[in-house]
Amino acid sequence: MLRRTFLSDIGMGFTGLALGSMLHRDGIARAAEPDGKPHFAPKAKSVIWVFLSGGMSQLESFDPKPELNKYAGKTFSDSPHPDPLKSPLFAKHSRDVVGGTRPYPKIFPLQVGFKKHGNLGIEIADWFPNLAGCADQLAFVRSMYTTDNDHGAEFQMHTGRHQLDEQEPVIGSWVNYGLGTLNENLPQFCFLGQYKDIRVKKNFDARYLGPRYGGVELSLDPKNPLPFATRARGVLEKEQEQTFRFVDDLNKLSAIEYPDDEQLKARIKSYELAFRMQRAIPEVLDLSKETAQTHKLYGIDNPITEIYGRRLLAARRLVEKGVRFSLVYLSDYGEWDSHNELKKNHERSAARVDKPLAGLIQDLQRTGLDKDVLVVCCTEFGRTPGLETRDAYKMPTGRDHHPHGFTVWFFGAGIKRGIIHGATDEFGFHAVESPHYVTDIHATVLDRLGLDGRKLEVPGRKRLDIDHGNVIRAICS
Repeated sequence: MLRRTFLSDIGMGFTGLALGSMLHRDGIARAAEPDGKPHFAPKAKSVIWVFLSGGMSQLESFDPKPELNKYAGKTFSDSPHPDPLKSPLFAKHSRDVVGGTRPYPKIFPLQVGFKKHGNLGIEIADWFPNLAGCADQLAFVRSMYTTDNDHGAEFQMHTGRHQLDEQEPVIGSWVNYGLGTLNENLPQFCFLGQYKDIRVKKNFDARYLGPRYGGVELSLDPKNPLPFATRARGVLEKEQEQTFRFVDDLNKLSAIEYPDDEQLKARIKSYELAFRMQRAIPEVLDLSKETAQTHKLYGIDNPITEIYGRRLLAARRLVEKGVRFSLVYLSDYGEWDSHNELKKNHERSAARVDKPLAGLIQDLQRTGLDKDVLVVCCTEFGRTPGLETRDAYKMPTGRDHHPHGFTVWFFGAGIKRGIIHGATDEFGFHAVESPHYVTDIHATVLDRLGLDGRKLEVPGRKRLDIDHGNVIRAICS
């Protein structure tokens, strides 16, 4: 039995009323909730958060380093540049989970060519020709770092906490918690994508904010777009409506007895929303209503890019209808984790996402949604400039996990366009210019939505200063 339920059960008479009032005031019985309004004038209304799982190489994407080719096969200490393994940053950003720092000092050359694009001459790998054409629209942050050298970094990217620490709600849940709804018939935090590893659910877990603020999984199957709230076969819509109304009445009776039960409140909200979503979601996710030109723009006409384009087009339709935060799990779990055969694996994965991502940018621009929608494209860490040499790979041709320096990009509402912020060193190893921990991304997203993350506090839950992060003002318009 929950402690608040026990106290409510035994707290009879005036003593119980006084105790309940004190608990309520102190935030123990329930957390105070925001009023659903921005703290200040927002620059954006919604967010599309694109995640590439496994750790995409910063070196073979948006931060190529020609020095890797120049000194290929040599060690860092053989070059005229400072040895990144001797930098104090190396230990600072290496919080081991699986054991060993795995430095890999033998320099591995770039596995793809690159060219300069846009007015600023932004270097982009040749595997991303379509995104390269959007260079003048994007803001690249080349100085991200995290502290988890294993794939717990994926969840750290969304929560801001190392997996060895107490876990925080994910960024999508904070957005859902802080802002009011724009559409009563749709969830405010959606998850689009497929996964085989059940841990992926951590990426849309509201944790202590409660299930009401968690992400809702949606499917692109037109016959079953809402897999967890589908009417059973043989049940009429009217019958289900009456059932929901009856359950709702029972829940509200319980709510009178236990007014501070957050799980009960969330259950009532979920029943109400589930019924409304059964009508709204199929229409929103019906991609057949889009033109052939739009399908082509996202690469839906090509089997290589089809599913990736569908996920991003669905995200555009969701934000268009008022969904606040759409997490698009664009790649399979761990797909970019190229310990071996990086050239083969990254080239294949880049071909899957390049055109759909560029299509999303172009589509938001042509529809004017770029004035309201913020896009963030990220991965959990980069790849090592040195060659992976563990015994498991007899003939290594890949890179290991690299939390010390990698790239994310932003686009859309409240973001400057065609800029580079921050930098890694000559080898793409350490974030040395304007370094940013992952919660700086969170702070920037909240700020663009008109939210001050420090005001999104829950009584009884102390957040660390690093949990709040710092807004990346250099990329904000």
